[in-house]
Amino acid sequence: MSATDIILVIGAVLVVLAFAALVVVLLRVLSALRELRSEIETLRFTTRPIIDDMVIATESARDVIETARDDLARFDSVLGSAEAISDAVAGTSRVTRTVFSTPVIKVASMTAGVRETTRSLRRRKPSDDVVVTKKDRTKKRRSR
Repeated sequence: MSATDIILVIGAVLVVLAFAALVVVLLRVLSALRELRSEIETLRFTTRPIIDDMVIATESARDVIETARDDLARFDSVLGSAEAISDAVAGTSRVTRTVFSTPVIKVASMTAGVRETTRSLRRRKPSDDVVVTKKDRTKKRRSR
């Protein structure tokens, strides 16, 4: 055997060993892939109901949000109407106060004046101009 033959035999043996190692590695990769597929199927089986529940919950939340938006829009319109009514009432009360304040003040002052005049007339003692007869005095004493 020559040196080239020995190198060829050693090379062939190394190639066979490398091929055998490659086959072992590929078999382990294949086994790992099978286990990975099995785990993925288990994961799909367990997560599918959770995902379905999440989809249902999301749709329900979307419906609730839409309802809340509609209610908020209605509330906004009611609030705008209430502000308009409040402004109108404030304007009306201002006009009413302006229109009625002067006459009411005059009537109140006139009433106070009449009341004060009436009191002063009641308290007033008979003057020299008024003649009181004996008969009037006796009536006053009896009524007391």
